[in-house]
Amino acid sequence: MAFQRSSGILLHITSLPGRYGIGDLGAEAYAFADFLADAGQSIWQVLPLVPVGLGHSPYSSPSTFAGNPLLISPDRLVEEELLEPDDLVGIPHHAAAELVDFEAVIPFKYRLLEQAYSRFKSRGRHSLSGAFQAFRDENREWLDDYGLFMALRERFNETSWVEWPLPYVRREAEALIAARSELADRIEAQEFWQFLFARQWYALKRYCNERSIRIFGDLPIYVAHDSADVWGNQDLFSLDEKGRPTVVAGVPPDYFSATGQRWGNPLYRWDVMRERGYGWWAQRLAAVLRQVDIIRLDHFRAFQGYWEIPAHEETAVNGRWMPGPSVDLFNVLRDRLGPLPIVAEDLGLITEDVTWLIRTLDFPGMAVLHFAFDNAAESTYLPHRYRPNLVAYTGTHDNDTTLGWWAGEVAQGHDETVSYARKYLGVTGEEDSAIHWSMIRMLQASVADMVIVPMQDILGLGSDARMNTPGRPENNWAWRFTWDLLTLEQKQHLRMLTEVYGRLPQGQGHR
Repeated sequence: MAFQRSSGILLHITSLPGRYGIGDLGAEAYAFADFLADAGQSIWQVLPLVPVGLGHSPYSSPSTFAGNPLLISPDRLVEEELLEPDDLVGIPHHAAAELVDFEAVIPFKYRLLEQAYSRFKSRGRHSLSGAFQAFRDENREWLDDYGLFMALRERFNETSWVEWPLPYVRREAEALIAARSELADRIEAQEFWQFLFARQWYALKRYCNERSIRIFGDLPIYVAHDSADVWGNQDLFSLDEKGRPTVVAGVPPDYFSATGQRWGNPLYRWDVMRERGYGWWAQRLAAVLRQVDIIRLDHFRAFQGYWEIPAHEETAVNGRWMPGPSVDLFNVLRDRLGPLPIVAEDLGLITEDVTWLIRTLDFPGMAVLHFAFDNAAESTYLPHRYRPNLVAYTGTHDNDTTLGWWAGEVAQGHDETVSYARKYLGVTGEEDSAIHWSMIRMLQASVADMVIVPMQDILGLGSDARMNTPGRPENNWAWRFTWDLLTLEQKQHLRMLTEVYGRLPQGQGHR
């Protein structure tokens, strides 16, 4: 499905400013929505909103359905009398800094969440009690397993579920019934925090939608092995009798890696999912579509064909291609959910059969301008070769910032790339410090339906502001911006480009 001509910014919630050490769903999120509206933007792209997992990554989560409790605003909890102002003590040192210190933030935020839950329980029939029970009833399909999973994880010192006592690994009915009774309070706490997250998130989403801003979310194709999703649906994944993966996900060796990439996620048993009408996928997609207006479906090529790696292999070399569910899955999802506002992440080496699937489904693909100049005029990522049904980026969360990328190209002596990019963008060496604006203008002028620019590129920041470096296990996902980095000139320039190239939201005229 094609999207209206539009423009937006990529900024995850954790990257918002604020005094609590991590961006949240409080006042700063609303201020950012106001900035987007003032700058003529109609898209706010975020990363997965799920609880973070290994390396604090939102792409390695204990649940594909749950929201991240770290994003809950303490100030909003004070407003609802779940916290007192005096509770907001012990804020981590340098909490307003430009990096998230997860090791300090996590215990601080969970202390506040525990206090909020304790105050809720101590008041008996709280004003939120009815809304909380309604939330539990509406989300029971995933919330029951999630609450129990997180409570058991806490009981067993955060170890992986395959290390738990066997009755819990096998989900024996008697063991689970006993656990639900013994851990009822801890299960309810987890469910209450999900209620708080949903309450705050949907309020922010309404605020954005009322200002003609759509939320563009992100859904990884795979889920983490150590998750409520796999633990609760073991027969849908390729696991052995002990719950360990027999085969795992990744990509084969290529130009960038001689050994490929071994991600380690368990692979789906697509035959079983097909027999059950893809019910789990329908449930998953429906849940995300309640949270966001548009979904970027990550590693889309694996729906046509995926790389299967034996779990005992240390690299991705000795894998094999296996057929995915292809159009069959999406036909079922459309029948059950209606039109699918999906963007197919089709970066990298894409074969003809994957291109066929994307065009058959009429999903927009992606183009990243950073990748356009390596193969000079042959690249399909060059704006003059774009098609309308496309989402174009300067870079994504996995790329360096534009100024960081450009400094690297110049410093590494990639003379042909640099020379061609300067000619294409119409800039000289003296204008390199504004190369990000040249690239933004080029994308805005293109026929791509949607243009997304990371906030770092609006601010003109270098590599220190990079969000993620793939393959690096630590020091990712931590960047935050502060309002003093944003100038009136930057906001006005962004709005001018958006207006000149016809990407203002409907109803906004010239100023």
